[in-house]
Amino acid sequence: MTPTTTLFKANTRVALDDAQLQRALSGLPGGLVAQRTAARSRLPEFESLRDVGRDIRDHALANLDLYLEAYEKNVIAAGGHVHWASTAADARDAILKICQSANAKIVTKGKSMISEEVALNAHLQAHGMEVVETDLGEYLVQIRGEVPSHIIAPAIHLTQAQVEADFRKKHTHLPKDRDLTEAETLVGEARAILREKFIAADVGITGANFLIAETGSSIIVTNEGNGDLTQSLAKVHIVIASIDKVIPTLADVSSLLRLLARSATGQEFSNYCTFSTGPRRANDPDGPEQYHVVLLDNGRSEILASDIKEVLRCIRCGACMNHCPVYQAVGGHAYGWVYPGPIGSVMTPALIGVKNAAHLPNASTFCGKCAEVCPMKIPLPDLMRKHRETDFAGGGQTWAYRKGLGIWAFLAKRPRLYHLASRFGVAKLGFLGRRRGAFRSLPFAGGWTRHRDLPAPQGRTFQQLWAETQRGVPR
Repeated sequence: MTPTTTLFKANTRVALDDAQLQRALSGLPGGLVAQRTAARSRLPEFESLRDVGRDIRDHALANLDLYLEAYEKNVIAAGGHVHWASTAADARDAILKICQSANAKIVTKGKSMISEEVALNAHLQAHGMEVVETDLGEYLVQIRGEVPSHIIAPAIHLTQAQVEADFRKKHTHLPKDRDLTEAETLVGEARAILREKFIAADVGITGANFLIAETGSSIIVTNEGNGDLTQSLAKVHIVIASIDKVIPTLADVSSLLRLLARSATGQEFSNYCTFSTGPRRANDPDGPEQYHVVLLDNGRSEILASDIKEVLRCIRCGACMNHCPVYQAVGGHAYGWVYPGPIGSVMTPALIGVKNAAHLPNASTFCGKCAEVCPMKIPLPDLMRKHRETDFAGGGQTWAYRKGLGIWAFLAKRPRLYHLASRFGVAKLGFLGRRRGAFRSLPFAGGWTRHRDLPAPQGRTFQQLWAETQRGVPR
């Protein structure tokens, strides 16, 4: 996926004018947000569990080299293979070689944001392989030629009518008069199509929610069971994961899993939580003949050594974007790369450079809701602020923005002058807006007034009103 992060503002204008997208996104507050709130209320120890989860992730990251070595040792002991990939190209090449050695024609995939990050599908397809996404949401965006718009709900931007239209366009071998007006019929059709691919697949590729150093296991958490079929029916199972996914022990993972589903979808636990440890053994009834793990760095080591390393605690639940007012307004595609929402506003600049993604950390109200709901207590607004500071120090932002900020800083350092200027500005705006009560256009505020009115000030500043209250002056 080629980043379009520099086009964020243009992307948002398109998103705001997309009626179907706005209709799809309108369900977020009453859906995933409400479900998380309900799940949290049913677990009294939820907040203390967040502290436990944060500490587990911090410990694993602080000792990442040791746990990665232990993980590799245990994967090999279980009969698997570990491939180290410093870059996205290294990961693509490693997976291509494994697929070619298996003479793969059909490759099935479970949902994996890391595979999106390295643009894996296009690479395999360019070498003659059919790659089929098996998560229903991923399958929908694949047949549309799109990328996921959400970490856990890839097709959250689509309406049911759009899905029906896409199925009829894609599945032309099925009867035209079939009923696709219900969610059940849509799912049934996808299940029948994908079942053929599961059976025919030579290689199955999955991501990993966690990697367990203690046992050399990988874990996938799904609600559809597609991940289980992907990794058990094909003769070769490939796991692709970033190095920060390693967790010390099974006990640690159990704590994190209690947080993951509740934060993501409001479930007590996901429908399927599958542990994979090596290839099929002699007495196993099924499973792959080969088990490979591709461990991707792709900038994680640099992040770990930086002042935004806390972002690596992320367990990809998507809670931050579900609750983000910006994401709720424009969806995931507007962010222009793999990781949308608040987590993307921190991760993306770290991975592709602040200069290439400066709009993202600036697209935040800093309401703090993302940090409030993050199960790993990642201080996302603070980390976005660090990116803003880096961008500003590097000469980012327009001349007008930098000049305006300089003027504000000059006044802010001189309180008396600041109050005087504020009184003049508020009085002037209050006078100009006294008839309408609001401004529908205003110089230097077009970004606000293009979509909403700017209320006219009352004519006095907060400090003036407070001083009058202290003196007992009637309002």
